Amino acid sequence: MSNDNNVSVFPEDGPWPELRLSELLSSDTLVGLHATIKSDWDFLRRSACQTAAGRALWKHVIRDPLAELFAGETFLRTIYEKIKKDRLNNAREISGVILAVRTLWFDSKLEAALSSHDGGGAQVVLLGAGMDARSHRLSCLKESSVFEVDFPEVLHAKATILEAAATSRDKCHHPIVTAKSLTRVAADLTEDDWLEKLETSGFQPNKSTVWILEGILYYLSQTNAMKVLKIIAEKCNLTKTVLLADFMNKQATALSSSTFLFYCDWPDELLPSLGFADVTLSQIGDPDAHFGLLQDPQNLFNKLRSLPRTIQTHPDDGTPCGRLYLLQASGSPNQMSS
Repeated sequence: MSNDNNVSVFPEDGPWPELRLSELLSSDTLVGLHATIKSDWDFLRRSACQTAAGRALWKHVIRDPLAELFAGETFLRTIYEKIKKDRLNNAREISGVILAVRTLWFDSKLEAALSSHDGGGAQVVLLGAGMDARSHRLSCLKESSVFEVDFPEVLHAKATILEAAATSRDKCHHPIVTAKSLTRVAADLTEDDWLEKLETSGFQPNKSTVWILEGILYYLSQTNAMKVLKIIAEKCNLTKTVLLADFMNKQATALSSSTFLFYCDWPDELLPSLGFADVTLSQIGDPDAHFGLLQDPQNLFNKLRSLPRTIQTHPDDGTPCGRLYLLQASGSPNQMSS
């Protein structure tokens, strides 16, 4: 599992781990595939590779040997240069830290949900799974059937990369599924048939489920995001249901209004209104969401946490108070009827 949340593993004094690319990235298959991704995919689809690059470059806290293959050389080099620049300039926030914290938060909450009283064999559904590799790196999934839902071209690219890794001589990147089972479901969350496709692929609506929506909601329209959340909330009437999701507030989405669409300033009020009984909100830098990576009290995230959530612009410099909220919500038929 991930590192202890109270132990700093941030290489503050030493050099950042050197960028060493796997020989697999130079293979014809992966070079051609990542060239297609760069030229043909839109920003949303490419974000899957960008996220993988962040995980690969924060390998001192996230063990994900497949991440660099999913990312591709271009994204790896781009983010690595940003990290080098941040380190040189003694930046208070190093590029990728928010992604690293977010990944570790989802890892830790998923493990906790599956180790709960009756959660060991729960299904796990990743909506907008992208290049996520949890089914290959988390042992807590050993009793769980995992479903990865995403665009068909994303899942096809992912399968191609995994096949190349499996047949290579590079043992370090050989994919081993740690989940009980893994099923990929080609579907578009903006269409009305994604749940039907999920159930056709073996998802059992009446079985306890952990739903993971990491880095996906804010790419959807307000209408589509609410549809997805309502569908998951309705499952609380059938079985024990856990939702792990991240939300941006309005100020955060405004930083790139052409990319980010859905926002919610008070997701801890929205989710109970949809039917979830227990809802917990964390912000980056909170005790359960820092993992020793945000020690400087003057970094952006710690400064935001010190301000009331109603404040939209920072009183010190007038910058927008863009926030990323990490939400854990759950419900069950017993809670719904009580």
